[in-house]
Amino acid sequence: MAKKKENIEEKLSAKKESMWLTLKKNEMEKAMKFAEDYKAFLKEVKTERESVEFFLKIAKKKGFKPLSEYRKLKPGDKFYIVNREKSLALGVVGKKTDRFSLVVSHIDAPRIDLKPNPLWEDPDSSLALLKTHYYGGIKKYQWVSRPLAIHGVVYTKSGKKVKITIGEDPNDPVFVIPDLLPHLARKAQGERKLFDGIRGEELQLIVGNIPVDDKEVKQKVKTYVLKYLNEKYGMVEEDFNSADLEIVPAHEPRDVGFDRSMIGAYGHDDRICAYTSFRAILDVKNPTYTAIAFFYDKEEIGSDGNVGAQSNFLEYVLAKVYSLIKPDYKHYEFLDILYNSRAISADVSAAINPIFKSVHDIQNAAKAGYGVVISKYTGHGGKYGSSEATAEFMNEILSLFRKNKVAYQIAELGKVDEGGGGTIAKFFARYGLDVVDMGPGVISMHSPYEVISKMDLWSAYLAYKVFLAQ
Repeated sequence: MAKKKENIEEKLSAKKESMWLTLKKNEMEKAMKFAEDYKAFLKEVKTERESVEFFLKIAKKKGFKPLSEYRKLKPGDKFYIVNREKSLALGVVGKKTDRFSLVVSHIDAPRIDLKPNPLWEDPDSSLALLKTHYYGGIKKYQWVSRPLAIHGVVYTKSGKKVKITIGEDPNDPVFVIPDLLPHLARKAQGERKLFDGIRGEELQLIVGNIPVDDKEVKQKVKTYVLKYLNEKYGMVEEDFNSADLEIVPAHEPRDVGFDRSMIGAYGHDDRICAYTSFRAILDVKNPTYTAIAFFYDKEEIGSDGNVGAQSNFLEYVLAKVYSLIKPDYKHYEFLDILYNSRAISADVSAAINPIFKSVHDIQNAAKAGYGVVISKYTGHGGKYGSSEATAEFMNEILSLFRKNKVAYQIAELGKVDEGGGGTIAKFFARYGLDVVDMGPGVISMHSPYEVISKMDLWSAYLAYKVFLAQ
């Protein structure tokens, strides 16, 4: 009896191991190949529009068709719906019709946007600059004195849509927000608090220095920039008013560490979840329930707007899909379907930062390389702004992962009173469905250069795939 009790205690106290020690060789090779694919994605995609474009290009080759082309849906059919080029739904019809399986991620990331009237010339420095408005929760001081690129679209006065990407090709110029040299920063910056080291209106992009050779023109450097934009893109200054132009880091994803175990890049939050759920939905063949991966914009600023998770895009997609599965359904039946559905809010968590461990409750914190992070709730303080998964749904998820040998860890974002953060889970919970937050741990989240473990990337893909396929 004593020996049996001892064995039970050993099992109870067993610690999870790093996936680097538990993954078999053939699985490790797949994980490494997957990581290379992911890096290629991050190199090409730095905005929500580019995410939708990338996903659609591949999905179409894999047999996904516009939902509008279907008169009726049958098990195995693949479909997609695009919302204003900034959000997307990809789905595979399942055998059973009494609920949906959903994985929902977001494809926007913290960044800097241009103001509607951004271009001006500073006569004292003889420089042309672009004024900006930062997007999402950034530490503004992290964005100065580093190479930046411009991505987006512009509509010219003639109505022509022009795609712009400057700063990614090695032959492209880059742009920079200038910081102040330490020799002169003692008073102007030194007495400020860290978060106020660079202020919003100081995030201005240097874009030119050459003046036009015209004595009649007052703003010669600005005019030279406008001349370039007109010759290159057909733009005039007024076209900035009808543009979506985003400022993002001008660097490529790179392996991190002597062992190449991690990936450093811009936009892991939340494109790591978007990419892994995208690959998961591509690999779902004959799901039990209709499986849909949603990709949203605007999460970083509260999910508002017609392309965010607070819009009715989810309800719109599910209603259209269900009407092609069961054309004569009654509204209460559809509400039942929503209520019975299951969802993963695919968003990242915070992995332990070894330099600032004090913000974490180590016993309830995520470790890099230990698998996808499941968060029963998010929010801040007394769980404000949170959607908490029920014990029943947690048991369902954990049982599924144990059965399919998916490595996972349970964690919170940080200590209770340290801060916090929310996800889009609560916007789906209002339909009555079960939802839980799940994604890889990230180090330096919301910075221009976030770090993730390749093992957590692989684990997230496996987790989303088994969930969508069930």
